[in-house]
Amino acid sequence: MAISVIRFDQRAPAFSPAGARDLYAAALDMAAFADERGFQIATLSEHHGAEDGYLPSPLVMAGAIVGRTRRLTVNFAALLVPLYDPVKLAEDLAVLDLASGGRILVIAGLGYRPEEYEALGRDFTKRGKLLDESLEVLLKAWTGEPFEYAGRRARVTPRPHTKPHPALLVGGSTPAAARRAARFGLPFAPPLSDPELDALYRAECERLGVKTGFVLSPGEPATTFVAKDPERAWQELGRYLLHDAVTYASWQRPEQRSYQHSRATSVDALRAEGKYRILTPEQCVELARKQGPLCTFVHAPLCGGAPPELGWQSLSLYADEVLPQLA
Repeated sequence: MAISVIRFDQRAPAFSPAGARDLYAAALDMAAFADERGFQIATLSEHHGAEDGYLPSPLVMAGAIVGRTRRLTVNFAALLVPLYDPVKLAEDLAVLDLASGGRILVIAGLGYRPEEYEALGRDFTKRGKLLDESLEVLLKAWTGEPFEYAGRRARVTPRPHTKPHPALLVGGSTPAAARRAARFGLPFAPPLSDPELDALYRAECERLGVKTGFVLSPGEPATTFVAKDPERAWQELGRYLLHDAVTYASWQRPEQRSYQHSRATSVDALRAEGKYRILTPEQCVELARKQGPLCTFVHAPLCGGAPPELGWQSLSLYADEVLPQLA
């Protein structure tokens, strides 16, 4: 059985015929549909001040999705933790965990856009230290006991539903990120498959006596659409997928490593690269059988501001003709 993921980042570029309001309404309906049809995960990402309106408030969006679903786990990949007050973040995540019955998973990330730190009054050069402080606060706060932070006394109540705390992983693609995850005794979630990075994390866990560590990394990452006629679908969706790819590429810092990083500058190049794919239902089933139970289909039905009707065609086809074959 494959893992079925639905992902939203709510881009609404000016050339899309769908407005932001339409895309948000569609996202909530699609999350409810995915929940009913057997998807396991809804993934939300976070960026600030983007020209195309990229989702800046994943906690708010998560609350809306939790209210429309009963089974989906809401995965923050990644939550830009240094941009939040950590005590308030601990409260918000505790409430989300309680309201959802434990259906949240947080990948704590640093982010890589200095303008986001500037807009929210944080020092980009101290982002590693800020993340360390925030992780320490979150883990203390979720015990429900009083603690000291920045010279003041704090206490977070109520405690989360999940014990000892909501699922919390450390993201990042650098050795420093791997060491940070081990140091806090948390799982590591790099945005790419890197055996050397995995080995470094496991060695650090062994050195520190961490028994519960593990690595959650993408197997064959790709944004997936499903269509009876992929040629036609590429004609309809290509400009939206290319917008997503080119925008991500323009944000990447030289040291940034991520499966999302595309070098394509045309729809044809993007299609050949394989990071974005449009498969027939039969190809999905074949791929799932080849890769086994860890095969992951990441659906981003509104990718790049794609019109909801195109996203619905893909989602419905996957639910009707692929999922029954994977059960």
